[in-house]
Amino acid sequence: MNKPRHHSPVSREQPAFRRGRGASSNAAGRYEVLKRCDIDPDHHDGWQTWAEEPGAAKTRWRDDTSRTVITRNQSPDIYFDQSLNPYRGCEHGCIYCFARPTHTYLGHSAGLDFERMLYAKRDAAKLLKVELAKRNYQCSPIAIGVNTDAYQPLERKLGITRQVLEVMLEARHPVFLITKSSLIERDIDLLTELAALHLVSVSISITTLDHGLAQKLEPRAASPTRRMRTLQTLSNAGIPTRVSFSPVIPALNESEMESIIQQSSDAGAQAASYIVLRLPHELATLFPEWLQQHYPDRAHRVLKAMASMRNNKLYEAGFGTRMKGFGPRAEIIEQRFKLACRQAGLSDARRETVLDTRLFEIPAHWQKTKSMAASNSKSTNPSVEAKENETPPQLPLF
Repeated sequence: MNKPRHHSPVSREQPAFRRGRGASSNAAGRYEVLKRCDIDPDHHDGWQTWAEEPGAAKTRWRDDTSRTVITRNQSPDIYFDQSLNPYRGCEHGCIYCFARPTHTYLGHSAGLDFERMLYAKRDAAKLLKVELAKRNYQCSPIAIGVNTDAYQPLERKLGITRQVLEVMLEARHPVFLITKSSLIERDIDLLTELAALHLVSVSISITTLDHGLAQKLEPRAASPTRRMRTLQTLSNAGIPTRVSFSPVIPALNESEMESIIQQSSDAGAQAASYIVLRLPHELATLFPEWLQQHYPDRAHRVLKAMASMRNNKLYEAGFGTRMKGFGPRAEIIEQRFKLACRQAGLSDARRETVLDTRLFEIPAHWQKTKSMAASNSKSTNPSVEAKENETPPQLPLF
């Protein structure tokens, strides 16, 4: 047995490249009392205790026990006031994802935990029926997957998003979808039926056409070429499509704006939108870490450009400016975007496609779901969950 080295123990964060992951660190969230950090292997006290336990790198999931699934907002700069997210956390691992900080509400890190500790709302379709059937429900389009991707890899196994779309079709309820996954093609049968009734609009998020950059930015998402093909497949099926060039990262991918918009138009997109990179809370640490790891020569330039659009800060949350920024650089990006859309023949309206809310109707047999609401939540007994979810495995106690 090797004797421990007699150095003073020094703990420090050690962001390290992890293949297939966007984040390189896993710092505790802003609500946690204790802080997790790795121990420098050259300065340990002999116990060799590590922040990451064996097997922690695998993606794990457990049931989300939320009692409702529709989230409402009154934000003046968002085109929808209702949304539904079948999953919490996202295995795509996009380093820029503005939803990362929401994982800290669950006691997890916005870093690696966000990508590998997932929550699934397997009762989403049943709970949605209950909410739609309420007497005081007012129909307005529901945006699916705006926080975390509704078609991330776990959806292939659980099919929650498809179940939700089946409910939407049965009730003739309008829906917005946004994704960067080709898995959406699986549901093209439902989407074509919704499209025929003017009840759906799909946005495909394309951040870059550079495969090397995409692999670093969005390590487990579909490739740019595959996403463009998905856009064309949906458009050819008669489904209204848009391209979302988001986020625009100054000095990194902003030069691709014109080419992405033109190729999306060629693929059949009807409109385009963009959002400038947002870095709330933990992202103000995670994204600079990522830059230093993958693009150290550009890191200072990118962050300086970001600050020039945010009042010399990495982020400002004010309505009206949080999505686009302000100042000369932000104005130039907006002008380029509008010109590119005009040249490509795309609408540059921020507002989504107007969908029909007049067809909404609750099927008679749904009334029974009200009395069943109490039985919709799954057991939280770990032994029961383990039997129901064999692949991938349920999360152990955190």
